[in-house]
Amino acid sequence: MNTKQTTTSFALLKRGTRIFFMAMLVSANVSYAQSKKETVDKIIKEATENSQLENLAHELLDVVGPRLVGTPQMKQASDWAVAKYATWGITAKKEQWGEWRGWERGISHIDMVYPRIKSLEGTQLAWSPSTKGKEVVGEMVIYPDLPDSVSFRSWLPSVKGKFVMFSMNQPTGRPDYNWQEFATPESFEKMKSSRTKQTDAWRSRISKTGLNLKALALAFESAGALGVVTSNWSSGFGVNKIFGANTTKIPSIDISLEDYGLLYRLTESGNKPKISVNVGSKELGMVPAFNTIAEIKGSEKPNEYVILSAHFDSWDGGTGATDNGTGTITMMEAIRILKKIYPNPKRTILVGHWGSEEQGLNGSRAFVEDHPEIVKNIQVVFNQDNGTGRVVNLGGQGFLNAYAYLGRWLSMVPEDIKKQIATTFPGTPGAGGSDYASFVAAGAPAFSLSSNSWSYGTYTWHTNRDTYDKIVFDDVRSNAILTAILAYMASEDPETTSKEKSVLPINARTGEPGSWPQPVKATRKGGVN
Repeated sequence: MNTKQTTTSFALLKRGTRIFFMAMLVSANVSYAQSKKETVDKIIKEATENSQLENLAHELLDVVGPRLVGTPQMKQASDWAVAKYATWGITAKKEQWGEWRGWERGISHIDMVYPRIKSLEGTQLAWSPSTKGKEVVGEMVIYPDLPDSVSFRSWLPSVKGKFVMFSMNQPTGRPDYNWQEFATPESFEKMKSSRTKQTDAWRSRISKTGLNLKALALAFESAGALGVVTSNWSSGFGVNKIFGANTTKIPSIDISLEDYGLLYRLTESGNKPKISVNVGSKELGMVPAFNTIAEIKGSEKPNEYVILSAHFDSWDGGTGATDNGTGTITMMEAIRILKKIYPNPKRTILVGHWGSEEQGLNGSRAFVEDHPEIVKNIQVVFNQDNGTGRVVNLGGQGFLNAYAYLGRWLSMVPEDIKKQIATTFPGTPGAGGSDYASFVAAGAPAFSLSSNSWSYGTYTWHTNRDTYDKIVFDDVRSNAILTAILAYMASEDPETTSKEKSVLPINARTGEPGSWPQPVKATRKGGVN
């Protein structure tokens, strides 16, 4: 064979080898993509045909109930979750991070007994002192609009032996959307103007006492009041926000707008209404506060972490269905599916059910403080908190390259789920609001799976109506599928996520670039004065 023939043959061989390897590469990529799609299809099939969401919601919300930090129900919920994970072959544990004032809610019986008999819709606030099994009967009093704190101190002894009305009487129990639909424009504007003036006047009335709301409640208590009565209306039909008591010896009760308005008008008109209050609760001393952590250990990179995040605690006016029962069952369902379809993830997949989010992200902040070895190796955190709706927003939280890896992972999500998700990159880092912020402050890529409203702020967030019946299971099922696929893709990704931070926009007040949120220490001993 001559040199020309040898050169030609070698070139053909080299070209053939290159084509062969390119074909092999294409084949491998196609095979890789097909493998991913097969797993995603199995995730969707399991979520659709064998959903456990309704059962999980019933057991958590109806059977266990609300999960106020420091209550027996919070411990019961954690024990339930650990046992439930065990049935799926998933390791889970309670992890104590502090202690909290222990309290257990009892009955709330509130009745008007003069000038006529009427059972009132109301409840004691969280951590309210009890009436020790007795019915306490007394007149109502509205603290007047006094000129200054000196006048207020002079008037204060008159609350002795009476229930003090502590909230403004709302001029209407109809939400604005109802006025907008049926009222004349002139009537609607007249109502809003009157309400604004009344609200400003009430704030001024409080301000002139020289005390904030907590100090004011304690002043009434010290002056011998029988209890304080509030109505924290949530601007919707039949809903009140139910938070915590400020009193330490006398009961704090919240009454519906309708019944509170009745008592207020009767008091204001000189009819001297009386109520009978019997509220039961137990003080349990300081009790452990904890997170509940579930884990599927990684097979190739066990020290890198994909974290599914949702706070476990709630307020206890309702049962914490959309805040944050839906986030909780989304993460439980996602990891259940992954354990069945993807039992040997490359990276460790954790579920963090955080305690005391409602009092300042304490559980997640404690986890970040206590586990630097995990935080530095986080691939991603996905947090879901704000209600039952399908996920419609995903922001980059200020991480410069988040669009690249989140985009890769979202590419495998079905079109009917991802088409409704608006993305914002690089976005700005969240400093609070929910538990993802605890991780963002520590520099870990953590993202909020933010839902559409379903009137969350008015009707379920921290209200007496946040119950099982408000869950939209089709939306929650969509979120569980989304979460499971994102977690799977994050675990499989050959690349480690970038933690590079973007330069934040100029702060209009300072003229300087915005600064990244700094970690905040968890409150490790809570509920004590």
